[in-house]
Amino acid sequence: MASPGAPEADSARFRQLQAQFAADYDRLFDDPGLPRTVLIVPSLTLDPEVLAKVSGVHHYEERMLCMLLLLRLPRTRVIYVTSTAMSETIIDYYLHLLPGIPSGHARARLTMLSCDDASAAPLTQKILQRPRLLARLDAALRQGGPAHLSCFTVTELERRLALVLGLPIYGCDPALASLGSKSGSRRIFKEAGIDLPDGFEDLFDADALADALTELKRRKPELRKAVVKLNEGFSGEGNAIVDLSDAPADRSLRHWLGDRLPLMAFEARGMAWELYAEKLRLMGGIVEAFIPGEIKTSPSAQLRIDPLGRVHAVSTHDQVLGGPSGQIFLGCRFPADDAYRREIQARGVAVAEVLARKGVIGRLGVDFISVRDGASWRHVAIEINLRKGGTTHPFLMLQFLTDGIYDAGSCAFLTPSGEPRCYYASDNLENAAYRGLTPDDLVDIAVLNGLHFHAAAGEGVAFHLIGALSEFGKLGVVCIGRTHERAAELYRRTVAVLDASR
Repeated sequence: MASPGAPEADSARFRQLQAQFAADYDRLFDDPGLPRTVLIVPSLTLDPEVLAKVSGVHHYEERMLCMLLLLRLPRTRVIYVTSTAMSETIIDYYLHLLPGIPSGHARARLTMLSCDDASAAPLTQKILQRPRLLARLDAALRQGGPAHLSCFTVTELERRLALVLGLPIYGCDPALASLGSKSGSRRIFKEAGIDLPDGFEDLFDADALADALTELKRRKPELRKAVVKLNEGFSGEGNAIVDLSDAPADRSLRHWLGDRLPLMAFEARGMAWELYAEKLRLMGGIVEAFIPGEIKTSPSAQLRIDPLGRVHAVSTHDQVLGGPSGQIFLGCRFPADDAYRREIQARGVAVAEVLARKGVIGRLGVDFISVRDGASWRHVAIEINLRKGGTTHPFLMLQFLTDGIYDAGSCAFLTPSGEPRCYYASDNLENAAYRGLTPDDLVDIAVLNGLHFHAAAGEGVAFHLIGALSEFGKLGVVCIGRTHERAAELYRRTVAVLDASR
């Protein structure tokens, strides 16, 4: 293990690790039989006060458990670190999803480590504060060939961990993280020639917000709503709506808007203007025109930039949104509507190519708002996520469970026999009546009611966020079917079974 050094030396050493990863990439990843180790650190290194608004958020470390299915590669080892010890029932649940691999063989190649710390601090910070845990990690990493680090998001903390352990990260260098902020996203969209909402970026206080809203309303007098977004907000939790329907048309507009800011409709539960204004001061934000439309959807494109800078289309989704004004991510349908998924993918690829030229690697998502205009659709890009997101783990589960591939030409997922597969996924299957159900109870309910993935049929149900069930009555689910209708039917049946088992 190495100790952190001067910032310039650390940056140079991190670039060296990443360059070596790129040099070895094709050799390692083209041969699934080669020994390798993947260290998974599912740290939500994001704004803690915004995270605190998310129900059961400390269980979101479980969302990357889908990567345990990498153990289907017979010489791959996985090290998974969490804040608190994970139930063996949950681990066994995932290992039994592995196609064609005895669970005992997989379990022998899996190392689960815990910080025994349920505090709100980021997981990566907890790891760095525990030298004995770092020593155990170092020892485990020496047992299984070349290794790399996979994280939910990559910040300076994750980079520091990578330097301490001497590992590359399959993810975006935190020096480039601003490209995925709300302000950075707007700049990238402009560079890529992608339509985006009228608005302003790089705003850091109430005066800047009021000035931007005033100019936006003056050049769009018909505008009824505007959206304010924190630069580092996620899943819509940093968004707020400004109602402009009663805005005056005279010189009092600027003063009126300044008075309206504390009355914005915040998406995050329990958010207040004082906290929001402080977050704005620290991270900045944007103002955008609210996109109206009678028929409106929220598709996204998922991309991957490999360490050699090559862009790969991964998937498209239609996001399922909720919250006070429909901006909170609840789940997704895969693939996106056939009417526009190729257009969404093409725009996502254009954005990823700009990011690749700037040195970004790893998974990313590009979110859109799509409005039907007669027989066609108009697409407006609204956000880049330079990290794994809510659409990452459902797709990985589909991929690992079926051993199929995404066909970028048709934007469809095909099993080895060429059959299409769709899914409906949600991180927010939540009901207070589910509280008290343990992981063992869930497994029992699933077995008794046939709520599991049927490998022979290539469809069925897989659960995640299982640890949040007993305390929060919250659960994640991926329902895989041959068609959208079949996936939705499986989801409705899952909800009905859980509701009947309360």
